[in-house]
Amino acid sequence: MRLTPTPHLPGIAPVIDSLFQGGLPVWFRAYDGSVAGPLDQPYGLELLNERGLSYLLTAPGDLGLARAYVAGDLVLHGVPAGDPYDAFMLLKGSTDFGVPKPTELLGVVGALGIGHLVPPPPPPQEHLPAWRHRLEGMRSLGRPLTRWGRHSQERDADAIQHHYDVSNSFYEHVLGPSMTYTCAVFPTEDTTLEEAQEAKYDLVCRKLGLRPGQRLLDIGCGWGGMVRHAAQHYGVTALGVTLSREQATWATDEIKRQRLDDVAEVRHADYRDVAEGDFDAISSIGLTEHIGIANYPAYFTFAHDRLRPGGRMLNHSITRHDNENRPTGAFIDRYVFPDGELAGSGTIVTAMEDAGLEVQHHENLRVHYARTLAGWSRNLADNWEACVAETDEGTARVWGLYMAGSRIAFDRNEIQLHQVLVTRTDDGVSGYPLRHDF
Repeated sequence: MRLTPTPHLPGIAPVIDSLFQGGLPVWFRAYDGSVAGPLDQPYGLELLNERGLSYLLTAPGDLGLARAYVAGDLVLHGVPAGDPYDAFMLLKGSTDFGVPKPTELLGVVGALGIGHLVPPPPPPQEHLPAWRHRLEGMRSLGRPLTRWGRHSQERDADAIQHHYDVSNSFYEHVLGPSMTYTCAVFPTEDTTLEEAQEAKYDLVCRKLGLRPGQRLLDIGCGWGGMVRHAAQHYGVTALGVTLSREQATWATDEIKRQRLDDVAEVRHADYRDVAEGDFDAISSIGLTEHIGIANYPAYFTFAHDRLRPGGRMLNHSITRHDNENRPTGAFIDRYVFPDGELAGSGTIVTAMEDAGLEVQHHENLRVHYARTLAGWSRNLADNWEACVAETDEGTARVWGLYMAGSRIAFDRNEIQLHQVLVTRTDDGVSGYPLRHDF
């Protein structure tokens, strides 16, 4: 779409462009006909109405842009629906509003109107922020505030259901037949997404040294991919737990369909309620991001106590590229992973070692997650209409934004994916071989 500047008053677009440090990297057109930004750029943003303007002004930066986009008030041009990666590559990192001087702020209000500084209700896809979540929980359920603290069992269940109980059919369209929502492992450049997901499960099984007759606990098992792979290909008895009822139902049906119900089970339960112990191995694939950094000691102590002496645990999780403790961005926290927290791999290793677990192997799979996200984004774009029909257009837009942004973060080494293999080593005996055998 080729744009030309309008000859009349500057209007909304130049004012919005002036709020971004260095200006917007894509063209911008507003509902009053005004335009700004690089007009020869193939990617652009179109603001359709006053509500979208209020979103931009009352939540400056990523959150306001996300609200307007999810609500359909801001349209992204030049990219396929569901895969805004190419445009987002230009936008990401350039969406922070500068801090205007008082005279500049008066100018913005004068140009756009003070009425646009009244925040509209956020789109329904936005999850309640932490303080509102606690207050709403206390009001509606009559429970004391302490029960709605971060990462209580009730609140963790609510956060997981917000993200994972969207629609199993939606996830089938996005994830593909593997129904695996964690980083895949690509042995070669031409490995398909499905092959890479199987390769990931097989790598985890080999790192855990699984053998027929052993018992495996898979914490945060999702749709049961690890449970089924380990039971079918390595002869173990596997138990998986998930806080998502939708996942547990789908996984149980698939286990029965594959006639694995004598050796595989998926429960709709909190891992903290698993009473069994003496497991030969524990896999935790994509759960640590949800439990909270403050809960790492309790989590890895739980794992230590559920392992037999000499047993192994494999922790697979997204991490920061450093070990600074920073809050999650507003968009991710409110729309994607409420209460999610990331730490550096060093923080995770420290918590594991402090819980009495011995590190045997540590591997970074960052570039593999960028490839995984590219595959999911293609699936979303290819199945856009079906995904919208299963949920709604706003939810589908959330997914497109989140996956594109996450892919860029992995590309740029802002976040990583680490697998850490540990053993329960009692009295110096780990049962681990002299050299890795996977």
